[in-house]
Amino acid sequence: MLSSKAFGPAVNRFLAVGAVLTLGAISLTACGGSSAPAASGGSAGAKIGVSLIVKTTTNPYFVAMEDGAKKAAEGGNIDLKLAAGKSDGDEDTQIQAIENAISKGDKGILITPNGPAVVDAIKKARDAGLFVIALDTPPDPASAVDITFATDNFAAGKQIGQWTAAQLDGKKATIALIDLFSDKVVSVDYNRDQGFLTGLGIDTADKTKNGDEAKTGKYTGGKGGDYEIVGNQASQGAEDGGRTAMETLLSKNPNVNVVYTINEPAAAGAYEALKAAGKEKGVLVVSIDGGCTGVNNVKSGIIGATAQQYPVKMAQLGVQAIQDLATSGKKPTVSAGLDFFNTGSALVTDKAVSGLTSIDTTAASQICWGK
Repeated sequence: MLSSKAFGPAVNRFLAVGAVLTLGAISLTACGGSSAPAASGGSAGAKIGVSLIVKTTTNPYFVAMEDGAKKAAEGGNIDLKLAAGKSDGDEDTQIQAIENAISKGDKGILITPNGPAVVDAIKKARDAGLFVIALDTPPDPASAVDITFATDNFAAGKQIGQWTAAQLDGKKATIALIDLFSDKVVSVDYNRDQGFLTGLGIDTADKTKNGDEAKTGKYTGGKGGDYEIVGNQASQGAEDGGRTAMETLLSKNPNVNVVYTINEPAAAGAYEALKAAGKEKGVLVVSIDGGCTGVNNVKSGIIGATAQQYPVKMAQLGVQAIQDLATSGKKPTVSAGLDFFNTGSALVTDKAVSGLTSIDTTAASQICWGK
């Protein structure tokens, strides 16, 4: 367990963000009432229409995002509408929600894109004058939206890869990769996967493509050693998908000792498959999310390490950005050196590694998802 000094920078960064969000909440309250400027094309005092369109509400991550948006809209002059895909990857329902936002004359859309088919609908919304912000998942290309508020997914993947390399201590890594999709390409999927392999010290060839790296070779992270990649399996970001993916990978090679997962529901499913096969001991399971359930799974040893991200913050900043645009014309800007606004991440583990900044599960439970 790290001392408070060791995890201070991560917590302090989060507290600094909290201060920004508090100021945003004050701004929202001040803008409420009939004296608020009109939304685009509306009359004085008209509500500012904002639609939040998440991937799915079967994943608690996106429920937390919805809660963050609702909290940001409270007491302000915001007319917030919520929509979600029926499952992760459901593009059709998201496209219909975008059409609805255009019809209502919303000022802006906040969306976690479910796939490339959504991009044309986003263009239609922007052509109609709506300001579109992607949350969590940048579209491809990133310029398809006005701005993205998201975790640096490659950096988050790299964190858990570096942690894994240190834990291996030079042993051979027999790796199972549990991704998001197999039938479509989205940046959150390849950035996390490729970030993990980069952190482990494996040449990824094309960083925008999963599965094209050499299946055997040497990893250079930590003390370095041999590696074998058993394969990539899609999980749809769901627990049952994670279990099925892990079962498939174990059937290919029962000696898996490293499991990368796209998110914590998939990690929970993977662990159940490992446990059912009597293989849970001695396997390093890593993930990305940092929700309260996931942090508890790190604490109990189901997950070795996760990279915590902050969907509540993404949603709150997104609502505030559209509020600011409607009332003052101010537009949000990207983080230095990136083509999106980085909402940050923190490595969460109770097995700290020298030279690698992390927070323990006690600290992470206090800020999970930016609650």
